[in-house]
Amino acid sequence: MPKKFLIFDMWGDYAHFKKYYTTSSPLTFSIPPRTALIGFISGIIGKRKEEYLEIMTKQKAEIAVRIIEPIKKIRITENLIDTKGNYWRPVKRGNLTGRTQIRLELLKNPKFRIYFRHRDSDIYNSLKENLKNHKSIYTPCLGISELIANFAFISETSISERVSNAIFEEIDTVVPLDNVIKLDLLQPGKKYFKERIPVEMLPGRIVTEYREVLYEIEGRKIRAKTKDALRLTNGDVITPL
Repeated sequence: MPKKFLIFDMWGDYAHFKKYYTTSSPLTFSIPPRTALIGFISGIIGKRKEEYLEIMTKQKAEIAVRIIEPIKKIRITENLIDTKGNYWRPVKRGNLTGRTQIRLELLKNPKFRIYFRHRDSDIYNSLKENLKNHKSIYTPCLGISELIANFAFISETSISERVSNAIFEEIDTVVPLDNVIKLDLLQPGKKYFKERIPVEMLPGRIVTEYREVLYEIEGRKIRAKTKDALRLTNGDVITPL
């Protein structure tokens, strides 16, 4: 796989990355899962949802995510209105009846830094060009279509070296828990959390792989001995999801 990574930021007023086990009161993941990130990236370069799952597999694309703004969550009340009409009574504004009120959990003022590389140079270069020109084929959103996102190109960098798993390093990104050999828990003020997120999905939108990930809720670096960590030429140390 090529050694170059594209780095860009994504942010918005709110985000909702729905947890797979919630229904009537949707909860959100604290970070965008890999499955959401490949959808976001594919929207920028114009890949339809019927095709992007096949071209953004873990074998073809590597993605790491860094928390820029502290994780904050709020809950709002949302009304879901029954809009299904009958064949004898078409849906009109005045005859909508019935509603369901739910509590929707959202991330407030989220901002993440994304590291991306791909085997296919056409996909890589297409994303690079669109990021630099602040251009998106489809409207970027943070989980659901109502939550519009913004994005900005940061830089392009290369891999400097693979980090030794024998020493503690300051990891800039979210870390897959199965990559952690030893975590330094003696760092004052840091709050570590873990979540189980989807990382791989079939074209039929069937999740085939989940991973538990470790993150620091304020976005501070994670000091740990890890496997598969990469040091980039800009100094960042990342662990792809």
